[in-house]
Amino acid sequence: QVQLVESGGGLVQPGGSLRLSCAASGIMFSNYEMGWYRQAPGKQRELVARISSGGFTNYVDSVKGRFTISRDNARNTVYLQMISLKPEDTAVYYCNAKLGGLYFYWGQGTQVTVSS
Repeated sequence: QVQLVESGGGLVQPGGSLRLSCAASGIMFSNYEMGWYRQAPGKQRELVARISSGGFTNYVDSVKGRFTISRDNARNTVYLQMISLKPEDTAVYYCNAKLGGLYFYWGQGTQVTVSS
């Protein structure tokens, strides 16, 4: 059974930082592309950052320079370090695991709220 379990969300003031974690089980983690998506109320889910099995990374323009995605294959965990948070970063953040066009898994999401 595949499980992706996110943690690390919460309430933070503008300009603050959070680190999200996603622990995976039931998959050959090192083979998977891992991603972080987010969905704000009334908006579509969007890709925030992704990291390939080889460690290559991509970011949506709005988070470049502020968010960093990384992975620890020994721990089967992917991270999203977020700094200089803005109110518009408020959303539910979802972890995603993808392998080719066949395998696609989601976590349950973790809420990030940026507010003073």
